[in-house]
Amino acid sequence: MPEARANAGLVANLRWKRGALDIAFDAALPARGITALFGPSGAGKSSCLRAIAGLDRDVEGTLRLDGATWQDSARRVFVPSHKRRIGYVFQDAGLFAHLSVQGNLDYGHRRAGRPPHLDRERLIDVFGLRHLLARRVDALSGGERQRVAIVRALLADPALLLFDEPLSALDAVARSGLLAALETLHSTLALPMIYVSHAVDEVARLADHLVLLDAGRVVAQGALQETLTRMDLPAALAEAAGTVIEGRIAGFDARDHLAEFVFDGGTLWLPRDAEARGKTLRCRIAARDVTLSLAPQAGSALNQLRCRVVAIGAAEHPAHCVVQLLAGSNRLLARITRRSRDALALQPGMEAWAQVKATALGG
Repeated sequence: MPEARANAGLVANLRWKRGALDIAFDAALPARGITALFGPSGAGKSSCLRAIAGLDRDVEGTLRLDGATWQDSARRVFVPSHKRRIGYVFQDAGLFAHLSVQGNLDYGHRRAGRPPHLDRERLIDVFGLRHLLARRVDALSGGERQRVAIVRALLADPALLLFDEPLSALDAVARSGLLAALETLHSTLALPMIYVSHAVDEVARLADHLVLLDAGRVVAQGALQETLTRMDLPAALAEAAGTVIEGRIAGFDARDHLAEFVFDGGTLWLPRDAEARGKTLRCRIAARDVTLSLAPQAGSALNQLRCRVVAIGAAEHPAHCVVQLLAGSNRLLARITRRSRDALALQPGMEAWAQVKATALGG
């Protein structure tokens, strides 16, 4: 894909109604990388994706991508969906049943004029489709169909790629493999992608930018780490509160199946079967999985991080509070009881130790 211009991006100010839900989508999204639309079921995530794609004509407002106007209701401008150069990957792959895998891939590529900047062969290999090219799509597994759908969308040379919960119907093995392929895609393509999900672990692995939706409204948006560590998120999004840390693997304990994850705020031991030394990855720490003390603790907790208390605020339950911490340059959240806060006499500026169970960090 050609390099995106520095001033490019998607700007949306859209209004519409779906049943009893009044939706207002006001967002400014970056020109490159993955923006996740995240929120509880019924928040309006998929409806926002359809509005961006131009699939619903009752949506009012403005929508621009890379400075080009796709919609301006006041000026009666509405670019139809098929002219928006959008790649759309649904929960159901939506492949052409009468075509082979190769036929499905060639369809979009041919219609786009086989643009020379698209490396068709590399995409086929990244998504593991080489051995499937001659197969009929009705003979594919759910994960294989989604891989074909993603590559077909890319080969159509989109200006914007939309994903509507593409992993929600897959089993754990297929989901893990496709997430790895999407991570590779994310690091190599210079185009904006919008990813709808209600699974915070998918968002943590893939997204750079985050738009949080609740009851049809954008309640927060911004860089992934900054947005998930905000202390003013609504109760419906409380379970997503936490942090996403980027670091590298410094070593691996084969006996205990633990990887040593190093970042600028300390070291964490992650349950992993194997990891290559030097590999970079992300680690999500949920606020509910962090406890605090005023000194390092003896016991079963492998992971203890020296932190500074930044702020203390209310939580969704009156018995709890949320403590915002700084470990190196990374902000963490801890959801603890008010009784624990008082027992520790926590105040902003104090030093504290955060304990995180390795089992909470996933494998």
